Amino acid sequence: MKDAPAVQLKVISSLTAVAAEDWDACANPDSQVYNPFLRHAFLLALEESGSAVSETGWLSQHLVLEDSNDRVQAVMPLYLKNHSQGEYIFDYGWADAFHRAGGNYYPKLLCAVPFTPAGGRRLLARDGPNAAGYETSLLAGSLTLLDKLQSSSLHINFLTEDSWATLGQQGFLQRTDQQFHWMNDGYASFDDFLGELASRKRKNLRKERTKALENGIEVEWLTGNDLSESHWDAFFHFYMDTGQRKWGTPYLTRSFFSMINETMQDDILLVMAKRNGDYIAGALNFIGGDTLFGRNWGCIEDHPFLHFELCYYQAIDFAIERGLKRVEAGAQGTHKLARGYVPHRTYSAHYIAHAGLREAVGNYLESERQYVDNDISILSNQTPFRKTANEGKDHDQT
Repeated sequence: MKDAPAVQLKVISSLTAVAAEDWDACANPDSQVYNPFLRHAFLLALEESGSAVSETGWLSQHLVLEDSNDRVQAVMPLYLKNHSQGEYIFDYGWADAFHRAGGNYYPKLLCAVPFTPAGGRRLLARDGPNAAGYETSLLAGSLTLLDKLQSSSLHINFLTEDSWATLGQQGFLQRTDQQFHWMNDGYASFDDFLGELASRKRKNLRKERTKALENGIEVEWLTGNDLSESHWDAFFHFYMDTGQRKWGTPYLTRSFFSMINETMQDDILLVMAKRNGDYIAGALNFIGGDTLFGRNWGCIEDHPFLHFELCYYQAIDFAIERGLKRVEAGAQGTHKLARGYVPHRTYSAHYIAHAGLREAVGNYLESERQYVDNDISILSNQTPFRKTANEGKDHDQT
C-alpha cells in the first residue's frame, strides 16, 4: 500500500498569510466550475474591509495544507464565531436549547463564505492525484482544531451535494433547505423563456416588467471597467438604506465594495436603475463560470415591481446573453416561484461534539429533511411553466 504523502497543516488568522495564486489554485482549479466567492480576493476584501473580522464575530482560522516541499495543496475557509448571524443556515434554536441545558454553544467553527448563501466546494484542493487525500486531511485538521479551541461544533454550510453525502457517511449530521433558482433551458431571449410559461403567468410577467419601468426609469448594466467609485457610492446608499429599514445594521462596509472593484471587476454585474438622471436602486450580482449569483439589493424610491425587475428579470436577461446555465437569486423567497425561479435543495453538514445535543439535533434534522422534500415536491408543481411540459417534474436537478 502506497504511503500517504507527508503534509503539514497551518492555521492562519489572515488571508494575507497565503499567496493569492496558491489559494486560488486550490479554490478554483481547472477541473471545477469557477466560483467567484471562493477567490482569495473576495475573502480578503471581507477581512480587510472590516466586514468579517473578530470584532464582528468572524475570527479567521483558515486551514492551509502544505506538502513536503512547502507547496500549498489545499485550503479551507474557516471561522471561529461567537454568534450565528450572516450565515443563512439557522441554528439559533440549537444554541438556545444547549444554553438552557447548561452548555456553551459558542464559540463554534464555521466553514463557509461569510454573508453568502451560495453553494460550492468547501474543502479546497488543487487538481492532482492526491486531492481526495488532502481534502480528508483538511477535515481531520478542522476537527482537531475544534477540540483545541473547545468549540461546540463544526458547521460546513452551502456545500455540494456530493460532499454532503460523503460527510454524512463520516458521521456529520445532514441538513437540507431550499432556494429558488432560474434555469436556462437554452433560451435565446426573455421572450423565448416566456413562451414556456402558462398564458396567464406570461401576461403577468410582461405587465410587471412594463410597470417596473414606468415613470421614466432606465436600467444600466455595469461590469468590468464601466464600474466606478461613484456607482459604488450610490449603491452603498441603497444597500444601507434598505438594509437598515428591513434587517438592522447591514454586514458589508463601504470599503468592501471599493476593494472588490479593484480586484474583481470582471466578476461583477451591477444592475442600476436611474430616474431623472439620478440612480434610485441597484442589484449586485457576481458572475460565475456557469451561474449568475444575485447578492444584494437596495433602493431609495419605491416603485412597483422594480425589485423584481432588477433582481430577477434583468438577471435572466444577462444569463441568457452570456449563456449562463442558471441564476441563483439568494436565500428564501417563495415569491420568486411565480417569476420562473424553481426550488432547489441546499446542503449543509454539522458535527456536534456533545452527544446529547448531537442526538437531539439529528432527530430534528431527520424530520426537517422530510419537510423540505415535501415542500419542494409541492412547490415544483406550482411553477408558472406550462403544465403540459412540466407537470409532476421535480425541478431540483443540477
